[in-house]
Amino acid sequence: MKHKLVPVAAALLTALASANVAAESGTDVITDGWEVHGYGSMNYRMVEGETVDTEYGKPDYKTAGTHGKSTNQVEFVVKKHTEHQNGVWSDFVVRSEFGNGNSYAYSSPGSQKDNTQAQFEVKETFVEIGGISFLGEDTSIWGGQRYFNRAAGLLSGEFWKQSSGVGAGIQTKLAGNTAGIAVVSADADKFPSGIDLLPEGERKTLTSIDLYYYGVKALGGSFDFDLKVMSQANQDSSSDSGFGAAITYNRDYYGLDGWTQTAIAYGEGVAQNRGVNFGSWSGGNDDAQSIFLTSYGVLNISDNWQMGSELTYIGALDQLFGAEDLKRYIVAVRPSYKVNDNLRLEMTASYGHEEGKDGYWGRTGDAVESDIYNIELASAFTVNADYFGRPQIKPYVSYIKADDEASAEIIGIRSGDDEVVVGVHTEIWF
Repeated sequence: MKHKLVPVAAALLTALASANVAAESGTDVITDGWEVHGYGSMNYRMVEGETVDTEYGKPDYKTAGTHGKSTNQVEFVVKKHTEHQNGVWSDFVVRSEFGNGNSYAYSSPGSQKDNTQAQFEVKETFVEIGGISFLGEDTSIWGGQRYFNRAAGLLSGEFWKQSSGVGAGIQTKLAGNTAGIAVVSADADKFPSGIDLLPEGERKTLTSIDLYYYGVKALGGSFDFDLKVMSQANQDSSSDSGFGAAITYNRDYYGLDGWTQTAIAYGEGVAQNRGVNFGSWSGGNDDAQSIFLTSYGVLNISDNWQMGSELTYIGALDQLFGAEDLKRYIVAVRPSYKVNDNLRLEMTASYGHEEGKDGYWGRTGDAVESDIYNIELASAFTVNADYFGRPQIKPYVSYIKADDEASAEIIGIRSGDDEVVVGVHTEIWF
Protein backbone atom coordinates (compact mmCIF):
# COMPACT_ATOMS: atom_id res chain seq x y z
CA MET A 1 0.00 0.00 0.00
CA LYS A 2 2.86 2.33 0.89
CA HIS A 3 4.42 2.19 -2.49
CA LYS A 4 1.12 3.21 -4.15
CA LEU A 5 0.81 6.37 -2.03
CA VAL A 6 4.24 7.69 -3.00
CA PRO A 7 3.36 8.75 -6.58
CA VAL A 8 0.05 10.17 -5.40
CA ALA A 9 1.80 12.32 -2.81
CA ALA A 10 4.39 13.37 -5.34
CA ALA A 11 1.69 14.40 -7.81
CA LEU A 12 -0.07 16.39 -5.09
CA LEU A 13 3.14 18.20 -4.13
CA THR A 14 3.82 18.97 -7.81
CA ALA A 15 0.33 20.40 -8.21
CA LEU A 16 0.74 22.58 -5.12
CA ALA A 17 4.11 23.80 -6.31
CA SER A 18 2.65 24.65 -9.72
CA ALA A 19 -0.18 26.54 -8.08
CA ASN A 20 2.29 28.46 -5.94
CA VAL A 21 4.39 29.40 -9.00
CA ALA A 22 1.23 30.52 -10.78
CA ALA A 23 0.29 32.67 -7.80
CA GLU A 24 3.74 34.27 -7.81
CA SER A 25 3.76 34.91 -11.56
CA GLY A 26 1.01 37.54 -11.42
CA THR A 27 1.21 41.08 -10.12
CA ASP A 28 3.48 40.40 -7.14
CA VAL A 29 6.18 43.07 -6.78
CA ILE A 30 9.70 41.67 -7.12
CA THR A 31 11.56 45.03 -7.27
CA ASP A 32 10.53 48.23 -5.53
CA GLY A 33 13.01 51.05 -5.08
CA TRP A 34 13.74 54.75 -5.23
CA GLU A 35 16.30 56.75 -7.20
CA VAL A 36 17.32 60.34 -6.56
CA HIS A 37 19.04 62.44 -9.22
CA GLY A 38 19.63 66.16 -9.38
CA TYR A 39 21.34 69.28 -10.65
CA GLY A 40 22.76 72.35 -9.00
CA SER A 41 24.07 75.56 -10.56
CA MET A 42 25.33 78.35 -8.32
CA ASN A 43 26.68 81.35 -10.23
CA TYR A 44 28.39 84.07 -8.24
CA ARG A 45 29.19 86.84 -10.76
CA MET A 46 29.99 90.52 -10.51
CA VAL A 47 30.36 93.52 -12.80
CA GLU A 48 32.22 96.36 -11.10
CA GLY A 49 31.14 95.12 -7.68
CA GLU A 50 27.45 94.62 -8.56
CA THR A 51 25.44 91.48 -9.29
CA VAL A 52 23.73 91.59 -12.68
CA ASP A 53 20.56 90.16 -14.19
CA THR A 54 21.50 90.07 -17.86
CA GLU A 55 22.40 86.92 -19.80
CA TYR A 56 24.27 88.93 -22.49
CA GLY A 57 22.08 87.54 -25.27
CA LYS A 58 22.98 83.91 -24.60
CA PRO A 59 19.40 82.61 -25.12
CA ASP A 60 19.46 84.33 -28.53
CA TYR A 61 22.75 82.70 -29.64
CA LYS A 62 24.85 85.84 -29.13
CA THR A 63 27.35 84.65 -26.49
CA ALA A 64 28.57 81.30 -25.14
CA GLY A 65 30.27 82.15 -21.86
CA THR A 66 29.17 81.36 -18.31
CA HIS A 67 26.22 83.73 -18.44
CA GLY A 68 23.34 81.85 -16.87
CA LYS A 69 21.86 84.38 -14.44
CA SER A 70 20.60 81.99 -11.75
CA THR A 71 22.50 82.53 -8.51
CA ASN A 72 21.04 79.46 -6.83
CA GLN A 73 19.32 76.92 -9.09
CA VAL A 74 18.57 73.48 -7.66
CA GLU A 75 16.73 70.51 -9.21
CA PHE A 76 15.85 67.14 -7.72
CA VAL A 77 14.42 64.22 -9.69
CA VAL A 78 12.89 61.44 -7.60
CA LYS A 79 11.89 58.17 -9.31
CA LYS A 80 10.01 55.23 -7.81
CA HIS A 81 10.62 52.11 -9.89
CA THR A 82 8.70 48.84 -9.52
CA GLU A 83 8.91 45.52 -11.34
CA HIS A 84 6.33 42.77 -11.13
CA GLN A 85 6.47 38.98 -11.47
CA ASN A 86 4.61 39.11 -14.79
CA GLY A 87 7.19 41.45 -16.36
CA VAL A 88 5.25 44.69 -15.99
CA TRP A 89 7.25 47.65 -14.69
CA SER A 90 6.38 51.22 -13.75
CA ASP A 91 8.15 54.51 -13.01
CA PHE A 92 6.77 57.44 -11.07
CA VAL A 93 8.93 60.52 -11.71
CA VAL A 94 8.81 63.90 -9.97
CA ARG A 95 11.15 66.79 -10.82
CA SER A 96 11.25 69.78 -8.49
CA GLU A 97 13.09 73.03 -9.16
CA PHE A 98 14.05 76.16 -7.28
CA GLY A 99 15.75 79.38 -8.33
CA ASN A 100 15.86 79.06 -12.13
CA GLY A 101 16.18 82.63 -13.48
CA ASN A 102 16.55 84.35 -10.10
CA SER A 103 19.65 86.56 -10.28
CA TYR A 104 19.66 88.08 -6.79
CA ALA A 105 22.24 87.18 -4.14
CA TYR A 106 20.17 86.47 -1.03
CA SER A 107 21.24 86.50 2.61
CA SER A 108 20.02 84.62 5.69
CA PRO A 109 16.74 86.46 6.47
CA GLY A 110 14.92 84.26 3.94
CA SER A 111 14.12 87.21 1.71
CA GLN A 112 13.85 84.96 -1.34
CA LYS A 113 10.18 84.68 -0.40
CA ASP A 114 9.79 88.36 -1.29
CA ASN A 115 10.46 87.43 -4.90
CA THR A 116 7.57 85.40 -6.31
CA GLN A 117 9.64 84.37 -9.34
CA ALA A 118 11.65 81.13 -9.44
CA GLN A 119 10.28 79.75 -6.19
CA PHE A 120 9.90 76.04 -5.43
CA GLU A 121 8.01 74.43 -8.30
CA VAL A 122 7.12 70.92 -9.47
CA LYS A 123 8.25 70.82 -13.10
CA GLU A 124 7.59 67.18 -13.95
CA THR A 125 5.25 64.56 -12.55
CA PHE A 126 4.39 61.54 -14.69
CA VAL A 127 3.91 57.78 -14.61
CA GLU A 128 5.29 55.38 -17.23
CA ILE A 129 4.22 51.73 -17.44
CA GLY A 130 5.85 49.08 -19.63
CA GLY A 131 5.94 45.35 -20.23
CA ILE A 132 2.16 44.94 -20.45
CA SER A 133 1.58 41.62 -22.21
CA PHE A 134 -1.03 42.75 -24.73
CA LEU A 135 1.05 45.81 -25.72
CA GLY A 136 4.36 44.00 -26.08
CA GLU A 137 7.58 43.67 -24.11
CA ASP A 138 9.21 46.72 -25.72
CA THR A 139 6.19 49.03 -25.41
CA SER A 140 5.49 51.57 -22.67
CA ILE A 141 2.81 54.19 -22.10
CA TRP A 142 3.06 57.38 -20.06
CA GLY A 143 0.86 60.18 -18.80
CA GLY A 144 1.39 63.41 -16.86
CA GLN A 145 3.56 66.52 -17.05
CA ARG A 146 7.09 66.14 -18.38
CA TYR A 147 10.00 67.50 -20.38
CA PHE A 148 9.86 65.24 -23.40
CA ASN A 149 12.57 64.34 -25.97
CA ARG A 150 14.92 67.22 -25.16
CA ALA A 151 18.15 68.25 -26.90
CA ALA A 152 20.30 71.31 -26.19
CA GLY A 153 23.30 73.00 -27.78
CA LEU A 154 26.60 72.24 -26.07
CA LEU A 155 27.89 75.80 -25.59
CA SER A 156 24.75 77.87 -26.04
CA GLY A 157 22.95 75.62 -23.58
CA GLU A 158 19.64 76.31 -25.33
CA PHE A 159 17.08 73.53 -25.72
CA TRP A 160 16.26 73.53 -29.40
CA LYS A 161 14.11 70.38 -29.21
CA GLN A 162 11.55 69.46 -26.55
CA SER A 163 7.88 69.12 -25.73
CA SER A 164 7.22 70.69 -22.36
CA GLY A 165 3.69 70.34 -21.01
CA VAL A 166 0.96 67.95 -19.89
CA GLY A 167 0.01 64.97 -22.00
CA ALA A 168 0.34 61.25 -22.71
CA GLY A 169 2.09 58.97 -25.15
CA ILE A 170 3.14 55.49 -26.22
CA GLN A 171 6.62 54.28 -27.19
CA THR A 172 7.79 51.00 -28.69
CA LYS A 173 10.49 49.33 -30.81
CA LEU A 174 10.17 49.07 -34.59
CA ALA A 175 12.92 47.27 -36.50
CA GLY A 176 15.15 47.73 -33.47
CA ASN A 177 14.62 51.49 -33.36
CA THR A 178 12.62 53.63 -30.93
CA ALA A 179 9.27 54.89 -32.22
CA GLY A 180 6.53 56.79 -30.46
CA ILE A 181 3.61 59.18 -30.54
CA ALA A 182 2.58 61.69 -27.90
CA VAL A 183 0.11 64.51 -27.37
CA VAL A 184 1.32 67.39 -25.19
CA SER A 185 -0.50 70.62 -24.26
CA ALA A 186 0.56 73.87 -22.60
CA ASP A 187 -1.27 77.06 -21.71
CA ALA A 188 0.64 80.06 -23.06
CA ASP A 189 1.90 82.28 -20.27
CA LYS A 190 4.45 84.60 -21.88
CA PHE A 191 5.85 86.01 -25.14
CA PRO A 192 5.05 85.63 -27.95
CA SER A 193 1.46 84.50 -27.43
CA GLY A 194 0.65 85.60 -23.87
CA ILE A 195 -1.98 84.12 -21.56
CA ASP A 196 -4.71 86.35 -23.06
CA LEU A 197 -7.84 84.77 -21.54
CA LEU A 198 -10.92 85.51 -23.60
CA PRO A 199 -13.96 87.26 -22.02
CA GLU A 200 -15.71 83.90 -21.72
CA GLY A 201 -12.75 82.52 -19.79
CA GLU A 202 -11.52 80.37 -22.68
CA ARG A 203 -7.82 79.70 -22.90
CA LYS A 204 -5.48 79.84 -25.86
CA THR A 205 -4.20 76.35 -25.13
CA LEU A 206 -1.37 75.07 -27.30
CA THR A 207 -1.24 71.41 -28.35
CA SER A 208 1.43 69.39 -30.13
CA ILE A 209 1.04 65.93 -31.66
CA ASP A 210 4.56 64.44 -31.63
CA LEU A 211 5.71 61.57 -33.83
CA TYR A 212 9.31 60.36 -33.59
CA TYR A 213 11.55 57.57 -34.80
CA TYR A 214 15.03 57.39 -33.25
CA GLY A 215 18.22 55.38 -33.71
CA VAL A 216 18.24 54.59 -37.45
CA LYS A 217 21.78 53.41 -38.24
CA ALA A 218 23.30 54.94 -41.39
CA LEU A 219 26.37 56.84 -42.68
CA GLY A 220 28.58 55.83 -39.78
CA GLY A 221 26.16 57.06 -37.13
CA SER A 222 22.46 57.19 -36.34
CA PHE A 223 19.53 59.37 -37.33
CA ASP A 224 16.59 60.65 -35.27
CA PHE A 225 13.42 61.90 -36.97
CA ASP A 226 10.87 64.24 -35.35
CA LEU A 227 7.54 65.52 -36.63
CA LYS A 228 5.26 67.86 -34.67
CA VAL A 229 1.83 69.12 -35.66
CA MET A 230 0.79 72.03 -33.45
CA SER A 231 -2.41 73.98 -32.88
CA GLN A 232 -3.67 76.79 -30.65
CA ALA A 233 -7.24 77.20 -29.41
CA ASN A 234 -9.25 80.44 -29.66
CA GLN A 235 -6.62 82.16 -31.78
CA ASP A 236 -7.97 85.03 -33.86
CA SER A 237 -5.17 87.45 -34.73
CA SER A 238 -2.37 84.90 -35.25
CA SER A 239 -2.06 81.42 -36.69
CA ASP A 240 -4.03 78.62 -35.03
CA SER A 241 -1.87 75.81 -36.43
CA GLY A 242 1.72 74.94 -37.22
CA PHE A 243 4.05 72.26 -38.46
CA GLY A 244 7.60 71.37 -37.43
CA ALA A 245 10.08 68.68 -38.43
CA ALA A 246 13.69 67.85 -37.64
CA ILE A 247 16.39 65.36 -38.63
CA THR A 248 19.24 64.75 -36.18
CA TYR A 249 22.50 63.00 -37.10
CA ASN A 250 24.59 61.49 -34.27
CA ARG A 251 28.14 60.33 -34.89
CA ASP A 252 31.82 60.79 -33.95
CA TYR A 253 33.51 64.20 -34.15
CA TYR A 254 33.42 64.63 -37.95
CA GLY A 255 35.51 61.49 -38.43
CA LEU A 256 37.74 62.08 -35.38
CA ASP A 257 37.65 60.78 -31.81
CA GLY A 258 34.69 62.26 -29.95
CA TRP A 259 31.01 62.87 -30.66
CA THR A 260 28.74 65.31 -32.49
CA GLN A 261 25.05 65.98 -32.87
CA THR A 262 23.99 67.74 -36.06
CA ALA A 263 20.41 68.76 -36.81
CA ILE A 264 18.25 70.60 -39.28
CA ALA A 265 14.73 71.72 -38.38
CA TYR A 266 11.92 73.57 -40.12
CA GLY A 267 8.95 75.30 -38.50
CA GLU A 268 5.98 77.40 -39.52
CA GLY A 269 3.01 79.08 -37.85
CA VAL A 270 2.64 77.99 -34.23
CA ALA A 271 5.82 75.89 -34.70
CA GLN A 272 8.02 78.81 -35.81
CA ASN A 273 10.39 78.44 -32.82
CA ARG A 274 12.91 75.97 -34.22
CA GLY A 275 10.14 73.70 -35.48
CA VAL A 276 10.36 71.09 -32.72
CA ASN A 277 10.65 73.34 -29.65
CA PHE A 278 7.17 73.15 -28.10
CA GLY A 279 5.95 74.75 -24.87
CA SER A 280 4.07 77.71 -23.46
CA TRP A 281 6.36 79.99 -25.55
CA SER A 282 5.04 78.57 -28.84
CA GLY A 283 2.87 80.60 -31.20
CA GLY A 284 3.12 82.68 -34.35
CA ASN A 285 1.32 84.24 -37.28
CA ASP A 286 0.58 82.80 -40.71
CA ASP A 287 3.75 84.36 -42.15
CA ALA A 288 6.04 82.79 -39.54
CA GLN A 289 8.44 80.37 -41.19
CA SER A 290 11.97 79.45 -40.11
CA ILE A 291 14.92 77.16 -40.69
CA PHE A 292 17.26 76.00 -37.93
CA LEU A 293 20.71 74.39 -38.25
CA THR A 294 23.01 73.29 -35.47
CA SER A 295 26.08 71.11 -34.99
CA TYR A 296 27.94 70.65 -31.71
CA GLY A 297 30.11 68.13 -29.92
CA VAL A 298 33.37 67.33 -28.14
CA LEU A 299 36.69 66.42 -29.76
CA ASN A 300 39.15 64.26 -27.81
CA ILE A 301 42.47 65.64 -29.02
CA SER A 302 44.82 63.85 -26.61
CA ASP A 303 44.90 62.51 -23.06
CA ASN A 304 45.01 66.10 -21.79
CA TRP A 305 43.28 68.16 -24.49
CA GLN A 306 39.59 68.25 -25.35
CA MET A 307 37.57 70.81 -27.28
CA GLY A 308 33.86 71.54 -27.35
CA SER A 309 32.36 73.41 -30.29
CA GLU A 310 29.02 74.66 -31.56
CA LEU A 311 27.80 76.19 -34.80
CA THR A 312 24.13 77.24 -34.76
CA TYR A 313 21.97 79.21 -37.19
CA ILE A 314 18.30 80.23 -37.02
CA GLY A 315 16.68 82.37 -39.68
CA ALA A 316 13.33 83.50 -40.99
CA LEU A 317 12.26 82.24 -44.37
CA ASP A 318 9.61 84.98 -44.17
CA GLN A 319 9.02 86.18 -40.60
CA LEU A 320 10.33 84.89 -37.28
CA PHE A 321 9.03 86.17 -33.92
CA GLY A 322 7.28 88.95 -35.82
CA ALA A 323 10.46 90.19 -37.52
CA GLU A 324 11.05 89.99 -41.25
CA ASP A 325 14.28 88.39 -42.47
CA LEU A 326 15.54 87.83 -38.92
CA LYS A 327 18.84 85.90 -38.82
CA ARG A 328 20.95 84.74 -35.90
CA TYR A 329 24.05 82.58 -35.77
CA ILE A 330 26.86 81.75 -33.39
CA VAL A 331 30.28 80.10 -33.75
CA ALA A 332 31.82 78.98 -30.47
CA VAL A 333 34.72 76.81 -29.28
CA ARG A 334 35.88 75.77 -25.83
CA PRO A 335 39.32 74.11 -25.70
CA SER A 336 40.05 72.45 -22.38
CA TYR A 337 43.35 71.29 -20.85
CA LYS A 338 43.53 68.67 -18.09
CA VAL A 339 46.34 69.73 -15.74
CA ASN A 340 45.72 66.78 -13.44
CA ASP A 341 42.79 64.71 -12.19
CA ASN A 342 41.35 67.66 -10.25
CA LEU A 343 42.14 70.76 -12.32
CA ARG A 344 41.03 71.70 -15.83
CA LEU A 345 41.78 74.96 -17.65
CA GLU A 346 39.21 76.30 -20.12
CA MET A 347 39.05 79.02 -22.73
CA THR A 348 35.77 79.90 -24.45
CA ALA A 349 35.59 82.04 -27.58
CA SER A 350 32.40 82.91 -29.44
CA TYR A 351 31.12 85.19 -32.18
CA GLY A 352 27.41 85.89 -32.45
CA HIS A 353 25.59 87.76 -35.21
CA GLU A 354 22.01 89.04 -35.54
CA GLU A 355 20.31 91.04 -38.27
CA GLY A 356 16.84 91.87 -39.60
CA LYS A 357 14.95 94.46 -41.60
CA ASP A 358 15.01 98.04 -40.38
CA GLY A 359 12.38 98.59 -37.71
CA TYR A 360 12.05 95.08 -36.32
CA TRP A 361 11.15 95.24 -32.62
CA GLY A 362 11.46 99.03 -32.94
CA ARG A 363 15.18 98.84 -33.78
CA THR A 364 16.77 101.19 -36.29
CA GLY A 365 20.25 102.33 -37.28
CA ASP A 366 23.16 100.40 -35.76
CA ALA A 367 20.79 98.31 -33.61
CA VAL A 368 19.36 96.53 -36.67
CA GLU A 369 22.55 94.48 -37.06
CA SER A 370 24.82 93.37 -34.23
CA ASP A 371 28.08 91.49 -33.79
CA ILE A 372 28.97 90.22 -30.32
CA TYR A 373 32.36 88.82 -29.29
CA ASN A 374 33.00 86.86 -26.10
CA ILE A 375 36.28 85.58 -24.63
CA GLU A 376 36.35 83.72 -21.33
CA LEU A 377 39.13 82.16 -19.25
CA ALA A 378 38.35 79.71 -16.46
CA SER A 379 39.93 77.13 -14.16
CA ALA A 380 37.72 74.25 -13.07
CA PHE A 381 38.48 72.54 -9.77
CA THR A 382 36.75 69.18 -9.93
CA VAL A 383 36.74 65.59 -8.72
CA ASN A 384 37.16 64.46 -12.34
CA ALA A 385 38.93 66.73 -14.82
CA ASP A 386 37.14 65.33 -17.87
CA TYR A 387 35.22 67.86 -19.99
CA PHE A 388 32.01 66.79 -18.24
CA GLY A 389 33.60 66.12 -14.86
CA ARG A 390 31.26 67.20 -12.05
CA PRO A 391 30.97 68.50 -9.39
CA GLN A 392 33.18 71.46 -10.18
CA ILE A 393 33.95 74.94 -8.85
CA LYS A 394 35.00 77.20 -11.72
CA PRO A 395 36.38 80.73 -11.23
CA TYR A 396 36.18 82.66 -14.50
CA VAL A 397 36.68 86.01 -16.19
CA SER A 398 34.47 86.77 -19.20
CA TYR A 399 34.89 89.67 -21.61
CA ILE A 400 31.95 90.67 -23.82
CA LYS A 401 32.25 93.24 -26.62
CA ALA A 402 29.67 94.51 -29.11
CA ASP A 403 30.37 96.20 -32.43
CA ASP A 404 28.68 99.41 -31.19
CA GLU A 405 26.85 100.83 -28.17
CA ALA A 406 23.40 100.25 -29.67
CA SER A 407 24.08 96.53 -29.96
CA ALA A 408 25.69 96.50 -26.51
CA GLU A 409 22.60 97.99 -24.89
CA ILE A 410 20.37 95.29 -26.38
CA ILE A 411 22.31 92.48 -24.67
CA GLY A 412 22.52 94.30 -21.32
CA ILE A 413 25.90 96.04 -21.35
CA ARG A 414 25.22 99.10 -19.22
CA SER A 415 27.73 101.59 -20.59
CA GLY A 416 29.99 101.68 -23.61
CA ASP A 417 30.32 98.71 -25.91
CA ASP A 418 32.04 96.16 -23.66
CA GLU A 419 31.90 94.65 -20.20
CA VAL A 420 33.97 92.35 -17.95
CA VAL A 421 32.26 89.75 -15.76
CA VAL A 422 34.14 88.09 -12.90
CA GLY A 423 32.55 85.08 -11.26
CA VAL A 424 32.67 81.61 -9.74
CA HIS A 425 30.34 78.99 -11.21
CA THR A 426 29.65 75.93 -9.08
CA GLU A 427 27.90 73.00 -10.73
CA ILE A 428 26.92 69.44 -9.92
CA TRP A 429 24.72 66.79 -11.49
CA PHE A 430 24.12 63.29 -10.29
